[in-house]
Amino acid sequence: MHRRGFFAWSLGMAGFLAGCGTERVTGGTTVIRTEYAINPGGPRWADVAQAFADAARAAGYRTGGGRPITVTGLPELAAAQLNNGQSLFNAATPLSRLIGDVEVVVVPAGSPFKSFDDFGAQLLAQPGRTPLAGGPQGEPDHLLFGLIAKGLGADTRQVDYTGYPSSGEAGVALLGGKAAAAAGLFTDWRTGIGSGRVRVLAVSSAARIPDLEDVPTLLECGVRVDFSDWVAAFGPIDMTDEGRESAIRMCEEVTASPGWRAACRAAGWISAPLSGDDFGTWLGSEAERTRAVLRDLGLIDTTRSTTCWVGCRNGH
Repeated sequence: MHRRGFFAWSLGMAGFLAGCGTERVTGGTTVIRTEYAINPGGPRWADVAQAFADAARAAGYRTGGGRPITVTGLPELAAAQLNNGQSLFNAATPLSRLIGDVEVVVVPAGSPFKSFDDFGAQLLAQPGRTPLAGGPQGEPDHLLFGLIAKGLGADTRQVDYTGYPSSGEAGVALLGGKAAAAAGLFTDWRTGIGSGRVRVLAVSSAARIPDLEDVPTLLECGVRVDFSDWVAAFGPIDMTDEGRESAIRMCEEVTASPGWRAACRAAGWISAPLSGDDFGTWLGSEAERTRAVLRDLGLIDTTRSTTCWVGCRNGH
């Protein structure tokens, strides 16, 4: 079972560090701003955390010290489910969703699947004989194929999926004939798509994306799936109400800024801001969806009792 050990350092800081106030003079009025230490929950989120910290500084905030904010995402939520709650998500306060990274379903250029309908028909008829590839088991690529199989009505537990440590290795498997199709981030597959070595059958987002305007969404293909490898900002579990509200305001200001939107465009991310209670509600639904697909794939015990996730106050 795939586990993560690199996220604990970030929110494992002893509560709040001293929250230094910083001054900004606007129209003759001095505004006191809180200083934040924005850190990634692991190497895979380093670019987003850096872009967010840069945009925060451009918006007038000081970063590098002060109140800790950790940037992490969907793989960590899946890890929490797989590891029976032993994750950052049991020691975090949800603040704001930041981005969504679009996934693509790809096949080799010479694949007999000319469209997603061709692939879907094969997966529905023979899920155990349609080898699939992507990132490690239980992570977003695997989740996406699980959702696709369920949306098609296929036997999800029969899905033949092999996880690889990187998109490069998944690409080698795909082009080497070890997989009929693969899933992964569009940003990771962009080079292979541009070279013509692979073709995109569908994108995971609700709407078509600018760089692949001729490629249908899964929704357009009749599969009720709107999916992205999202990234969000979290604070420590022991945040005060005042501290939480201050951090949420900072997130809202930064994600609405021109600098943040420009950074997202440059990196190929979809800016997907959602903050506060709305984000908490959405995150609860996302946790339930993730748990359900992991269960359908046979990766977690269906008899296991409910685990209380981020911000849960149901007394589980």
